[in-house]
Amino acid sequence: MQKKEKAYVVVPNWNGADRIRPCLDSLIAQTQNHHIVVVDNGSVDGSVDIIEKNYPEVILICHSDNKGFAGGVNAGIRRAIEDAAEYVALLNNDAVVDQNWLKDLTSFLRTHPKAGIATSKISNNTRTHLDSTGESYSIWGLPFPRGRGETDDHKYDDATWVFGASGGASLYRVKMLEQIGLFDEDFFAYYEDVDISFRAQLAGWQVGYVPSAEAYHEIGATSGLIRDFTTYQTLKNLPMLLWKNVPAGLLPKILPRFIAAYLSFYFSAVYRGQFLAATKGVLMSLILWPKKLVQRYKIQSSKKVSAAYIDSLTLQDLPPDARKLRRLLRRSPA
Repeated sequence: MQKKEKAYVVVPNWNGADRIRPCLDSLIAQTQNHHIVVVDNGSVDGSVDIIEKNYPEVILICHSDNKGFAGGVNAGIRRAIEDAAEYVALLNNDAVVDQNWLKDLTSFLRTHPKAGIATSKISNNTRTHLDSTGESYSIWGLPFPRGRGETDDHKYDDATWVFGASGGASLYRVKMLEQIGLFDEDFFAYYEDVDISFRAQLAGWQVGYVPSAEAYHEIGATSGLIRDFTTYQTLKNLPMLLWKNVPAGLLPKILPRFIAAYLSFYFSAVYRGQFLAATKGVLMSLILWPKKLVQRYKIQSSKKVSAAYIDSLTLQDLPPDARKLRRLLRRSPA
């Protein structure tokens, strides 16, 4: 007799009182049975009261402070693992999903045993433009959402293998998570989903894009609440992503480009009046560098794929949205 699959959906929440209802309503309407876990990161806007009064079926985990996306989802993932779940999906609190979203993602992982992650077709909340059709990584050491900002003209309607998955609406195989570990909480937010996808690829797992699994996301609704948040997190996290995951054979190709891009980001932030946030991000990355090198040794010593394979998955160019950096390179002497 076939074992019945058990799926969990984890929703991280921080001051999302005006967004959590549509999110949870779309999950309750799913055609596949599942358990819902909301991890609240110290909200002070009544979010917890809304969930407790209106969604008794939801498992609620409350933190006294904001542990970020990584720390929030990890608490929910651990709860799912304790309950012997086979799959754990993540969904942003400012996103809603179609009723077959979870069914289509689990069906993909069920029929593709080498796939550790299945990711969705994510559009903006007006459903006109794309937010992500999987995450990509470039030879400049810069990750980016595939298709972001493009009109949804059905260009990305075919299932395919991608480099990574957006943590905003993806499904993870528990067996894979038990092998490679959970989200790196040093990232707090931004690029932690690319980091876990990178680790999955290095460990021999694949990431699938499932366009029939559709989600709709209010882009930046949470991160936009904190001044200079994006600048600090970007400059802190980008080097950690590289040091942990890029194979030694690709460092001569990627590292010089990354340094140029990173310095460009830093000085652009300073020019915008974000000196403190940018400098704090750089310093925190340096403080965490020894820890990331230790993690790198463990990741690279157990990798099951070649540097050439990782290179085949990367974009051999700047990300499409790196317009300022592209203009700077054009002005540079040959």
